[in-house]
Amino acid sequence: MDIYLAEPRGFCAGVGRAISIVNLALEKFQPPIYVRHEIVHNYHVVKELRKKGAIFVDDIELIPEGTVTIFSAHGVSPDIRARAAARNLRIIDATCPLVTKVHTEAKRYAREGYHILLLGHRKHVEIEGTMGEAPNAITLVETLGDLDRLQLPPEKPIAILTQTTLAVDDTQEMIKLIKERFPEVVQPKAQDICFATTNRQKAVKELAKVCDLILVVGSANSSNSNRLAEVARAQGVKSLLIDDVTELQLSELEGVRSLGITAGASAPEFIVQNLLTWLAQHYPTRSIKTISVSSEEAKFVLTNDLQNINKV
Repeated sequence: MDIYLAEPRGFCAGVGRAISIVNLALEKFQPPIYVRHEIVHNYHVVKELRKKGAIFVDDIELIPEGTVTIFSAHGVSPDIRARAAARNLRIIDATCPLVTKVHTEAKRYAREGYHILLLGHRKHVEIEGTMGEAPNAITLVETLGDLDRLQLPPEKPIAILTQTTLAVDDTQEMIKLIKERFPEVVQPKAQDICFATTNRQKAVKELAKVCDLILVVGSANSSNSNRLAEVARAQGVKSLLIDDVTELQLSELEGVRSLGITAGASAPEFIVQNLLTWLAQHYPTRSIKTISVSSEEAKFVLTNDLQNINKV
């Protein structure tokens, strides 16, 4: 079996930053600390942080008043921020800067009188946060049916924003259809879909050119990991999303001559390495090669309030 590793894969800058924030807070303030929602969508990351004393909750009202609380990388709505302030929570914001950018654009477009078409998945926590910035000015477009049901005044200016972890190809197709119906629509900037999402999807397309099967390491609730598997299947290649090697059956590798491996932006690299060790124990591996489409050197620094954690 030949094995091909995607590059880049695994942690993106926003995920690495968010996890560092939780670890830094645990070290400084001592457990327990609270995190509103899972800090990132990965079973292993959340499990490890729970062991260290992080408590993950979705309902802000369940957090004791005055305690240290971290907002997850996915961002929160103004309503959540107000409710946190009412409980006098000591907030540390781990929202990914690229998500914050979309929030800022939503507020600006709403202020300028636009109606915003937000492309994304209805139940995803990132969408909940973005829609909360301007609920009366945003319509979620998840499917073609949502687009067909749109009824907006002809004179109303329209702008498009997107969930950062969508599949690039799907987003382009939806934007094309929206533009056909609303020719004057303001299209999203290319960088609104995060560079990590784009890079990982490009790498999967390259894997698909040479692989019989592509394994995507990531949790089932990870949007970007699911999109990677979907991108592979769209290229005509079978793909499996697995949290770790325990979810992989030997029968699923029967007849596979070229195996591709990638990992979602919230998946730790040690899971990939464990998978490679397991494969080496069960299959004669002729070669392990890396297929690289880009080099990610971006790092998101801690903002002033986070840097000041060490000074408290």
